[in-house]
Amino acid sequence: MIANDKAMLHQAALAGLGLVYEFPQHIAVPLASGELVTVLDDWQPTFDGFYLYYPGRKLMPPKLRVFVDFLKAR
Repeated sequence: MIANDKAMLHQAALAGLGLVYEFPQHIAVPLASGELVTVLDDWQPTFDGFYLYYPGRKLMPPKLRVFVDFLKAR
């Protein structure tokens, strides 16, 4: 199943209809209760965080500057 609705994918996985590739914190409750289990742990890539790509710093729109500063602060 391929979908762009996370809630639907979570429900499908909980119903036993297949696998879901998701951040562990998004499915922490079903993982903790045993409703969902991890598979292929040896092949799970590490997550180093998100990256933000933007054209450059010279003429950066103010809204983008505020957003970049917000992300850096977190």
